[in-house]
Amino acid sequence: MTDQDNHVDPSRTHFDAFKALPRDQPVHMLNLLRFRDQADYPSTHPCASLGLSGADAYARYGSESGPIFDRVGGKIVWRGGYESMVIGPLDERWDHAFVAYYPTAAAFLEMVTDTIYRDAVIHRQAAILTSRLIRFQPQPLGEGF
Repeated sequence: MTDQDNHVDPSRTHFDAFKALPRDQPVHMLNLLRFRDQADYPSTHPCASLGLSGADAYARYGSESGPIFDRVGGKIVWRGGYESMVIGPLDERWDHAFVAYYPTAAAFLEMVTDTIYRDAVIHRQAAILTSRLIRFQPQPLGEGF
């Protein structure tokens, strides 16, 4: 199974669809992550011999990419710990779930094209078994559904 089958990185089709949407509006990005038991770095990477867990590798990704996330105005607006599947495949579970806010879609694009971010993403790739990253347009909060 390839990383694309596991939904680790966006496909060109998915990324082009994201870029075709308005870039001047706020976005919420739903992140659903399932970690590898053992991080899977390329053999030439300095972390390859450290025996890191997927969660450890993702923590490295967070610490290295966090300053770029902050610089573009990103904020975590919700996070939660998985407990139980109520509707959906019983074999689908997530180790980490959160919603990231970006002031504009352009800010997200600025982050993912930053050279420091691009270097940090190797930790995310080593950490993730499968993931979902879904763009939403923020809507007003209120009562009811």
